[in-house]
Amino acid sequence: MDAKLAAIYDEVVHRNPGEIDFARAVHEVLESIGPAIRVHPELADAKIIQRLCEPERQIIFRVPWIDDRGDVQVNRGFRVEFNSALGPYKGGLRFHPSVVLDTVKFLGFEQIFKNALTGMPIGGGKGGADFDPKGRSEGEIMRFCQSLMTELYRHLGEYTDVPAGDIGVGSREIGWLFGQYKRITNRYESGVLTGKGLDWGGALVRKEATGYGTAMFAQEMLHALGESFEGMDVVVSGSGNVAIYAMEKVEQMGGRVVACSDTTGVLHDPDGIDVETVKHLKEEQRRPLSGYLDAHPKATFGSGPVWAVPCQVALPCATQNELSAADAAALVANGCRVVAEGANMPCTREAVELFDDAKVAFGPGKAANAGGVATSALEMQQNASRDSWSFSHTEERLQEIMVRIHDLCRSTAESYGEPGNYVLGANIAGFTKVANAMASLGVV
Repeated sequence: MDAKLAAIYDEVVHRNPGEIDFARAVHEVLESIGPAIRVHPELADAKIIQRLCEPERQIIFRVPWIDDRGDVQVNRGFRVEFNSALGPYKGGLRFHPSVVLDTVKFLGFEQIFKNALTGMPIGGGKGGADFDPKGRSEGEIMRFCQSLMTELYRHLGEYTDVPAGDIGVGSREIGWLFGQYKRITNRYESGVLTGKGLDWGGALVRKEATGYGTAMFAQEMLHALGESFEGMDVVVSGSGNVAIYAMEKVEQMGGRVVACSDTTGVLHDPDGIDVETVKHLKEEQRRPLSGYLDAHPKATFGSGPVWAVPCQVALPCATQNELSAADAAALVANGCRVVAEGANMPCTREAVELFDDAKVAFGPGKAANAGGVATSALEMQQNASRDSWSFSHTEERLQEIMVRIHDLCRSTAESYGEPGNYVLGANIAGFTKVANAMASLGVV
């Protein structure tokens, strides 16, 4: 890392003690942008980088609610409004017991560059709560959402901050959050939340967008290598929204998904996983993947890392830090050629270094999984114009955006003498766009 950037990084670590994930996210960006700073030293003027690493606003608040037994529960809510140089803060809300300020800051920092890469006028932010929706009734989750929005609403607005869903937050939860926002403000401001239901302002393809976009980005990576998904074995981690629709799009593109996973184990079907069965299990029945064997007895389900299954393409779509150096070594040994992150930083730093050493094409999450937020921005466009687009039109727009992101990352890396380095290309392209905007707006 450049000496000046290393000093900035040390300062960030000192000012944010114990925030390991946030520090790693900052390190990855600062490690990449040295070449851009040498060519364009003005991007380091007026402490742009220091300001970029400091959130514009961090909101932490109490979320009290009453469970079905009548007992009072207390959770902690977060919203980090990180950077608004390009537009209103945009980023999801995550409900998971692991959510702490470090989690939200790392996700928000990544969101700045991800959103910049889409080319859409949106800034970066993230939020959530340490609430665990698993095992809770619909009434309990609704009351929690209403309590959270009772505080959060004052910080939101279609021109201020526009949250979406993330882990633990789907269209059901977005509905309850929006209902409380509408009730408090007495405004039908549909553009204040994205990921809404299709009957009340939601966009077609939004549910599929992150997974579809990841598969589209991986397809472009394969095209750059002179290949395609045709005849490829693909492994996907997770079986939530992102994983399911990444599998669906891979299948549509001619690939064969041979393994996926959930918190209970790994499903392996060498003939190709039936995505419709997985959808039925996870979206309708909310059952473990082991239920797949009821209709497909030749498949197997067991413990162990999903990355031990041989494949040519790997799509980590579960959560951060899920793919270790040992997993990366197994993928490389089994002939994997392309890895595209469907989740946010699911590959550890050591795993990414191993992929780089082995010349495995690696697409970082801020580029490969940008399809979700890109389609959220398309939803905002439809809300602003009181319009509704067809599935095919929205999917075409998503495809255009993902191809553009891939080409931007690849061309940026090539222009700095690092052909095929998508991490460097994504970080420099995203940083340059945001830094130029910050410079234009003055010291704010």
